[in-house]
Formats: sequence, C-alpha cells, structure tokens
Amino acid sequence: MEKLKQRWGVKTNFQILIIFLVFSINGSFAVYIGKPLLGFLGLVQGVTNPFLFWPVRILLIFTIYQITLVIVGTLFGQFKFFWAFEKKMLKRIGFKRFFKD
Repeated sequence: MEKLKQRWGVKTNFQILIIFLVFSINGSFAVYIGKPLLGFLGLVQGVTNPFLFWPVRILLIFTIYQITLVIVGTLFGQFKFFWAFEKKMLKRIGFKRFFKD
C-alpha cells in the first residue's frame, strides 16, 4: 500500500480504497451505459456481424469510461487525482498537444 500511496501521491489508505471503488464503479457504469447506446446505433449482439459489433463496443465503452471517470471521481471527492490520471492517459494515446504542463 505504501508504494501505491507514493506512486499515486495520496496520503491515506482510505483514499486508495476510494480510488479503487471509483475505478470499479466507473467500469461497471461504462458497460451499463454502453449497451443502450449500441442499441441506439442499431448494433445488437447476435444480429450484427461480430467483426463490427465487438470493435465498436470496445471503442464505445473505452470512450464512455474515459469521459465518466473524472465525473465519478469528482462525486467521490477525488477530482484532482482522476483529472491527473486522465490527462496522463490521454497523452499516452496521442492527445499530448491538447495538454500543456
């Protein structure tokens, strides 16, 4: 736990617990929201070609996850941690030019 606290820059084990809780809630939330959005797009598992359905589903869930992570983190009082986490993630996938540090 000490390594995680040092790496993430948090002070208490309770903060780590909250962060883990936010990650798990947000993951479930992203999958939950993704299903009706796929239906709205007309993509239904079993009807749509799996070579189209699964890449679109994964991309959609990934996008929803990134957007809602900061929102859910803020609801749990961890905006600063999750905003820094999100900026780091977006820089790694190619959005570096949008963030000035």
